[in-house]
Amino acid sequence: MIFRGVRQPAPGWAEYVADRAARVRHPLLADYFAAGCPAPDTPIGEAPLVALDIETTGLDPRRHAIVSIGVVPFSLARIPLRMSRYWVLKPYRELTRSSVTLHRITHSEVIDAPDLQEVLPEVLEALKGRLAVVHYRHIERGFIDTAVRHRWGEGLLYPVIDTMSLEARLHRQSLWARFRRWLGRPPVSIRLNASRERYGLPAYQGHHALVDALATAELFQAQVASRFSAETPVGDLWS
Repeated sequence: MIFRGVRQPAPGWAEYVADRAARVRHPLLADYFAAGCPAPDTPIGEAPLVALDIETTGLDPRRHAIVSIGVVPFSLARIPLRMSRYWVLKPYRELTRSSVTLHRITHSEVIDAPDLQEVLPEVLEALKGRLAVVHYRHIERGFIDTAVRHRWGEGLLYPVIDTMSLEARLHRQSLWARFRRWLGRPPVSIRLNASRERYGLPAYQGHHALVDALATAELFQAQVASRFSAETPVGDLWS
């Protein structure tokens, strides 16, 4: 079973996580996968959730590195900010001028920061047993999988709900979206702040991992309230 960021059949992720739990070698990964993931027919209102965002030195996980991680555990009913976590990391590749401009994490901030390996136990503890919610899964899943594989020789793929993908279903892949393209209309933006604006959510300063994780949690709550329901199975939403 291969996961490349494409949407999987509903049973796929539960089977994958159980299989990894039985075969993985690293004890921290074994602990993570042993916690399992919700069954695909679990109502989203009953699933434990965690919003996840990372900032990186670029867009290619093979050539760029993670510089910060933000996680915000939440449910459809509330977002307990006291449970949120944020880490600034020392990337194993140099910061670039463009990345500093984008996420405003400078060389002086990372010089004494820990390597990802030092905080991975805390990151995995924050993620395990929860369904991750992200905005653009190819960053959060691709970078973490590559980074863990680089350090431990084993990857970390996991199911996510991608709020950008949920917006794409409506604004890029629907008949209405195709009709707009046929009329020559520009595509609707599915970036994080543009998506939030459509649901009446306030604009936040972007490209801060903790702020973007919070923004993603709020966006998902709004998406479920507007377009789905608390009874929607997680297998209809995850990728």
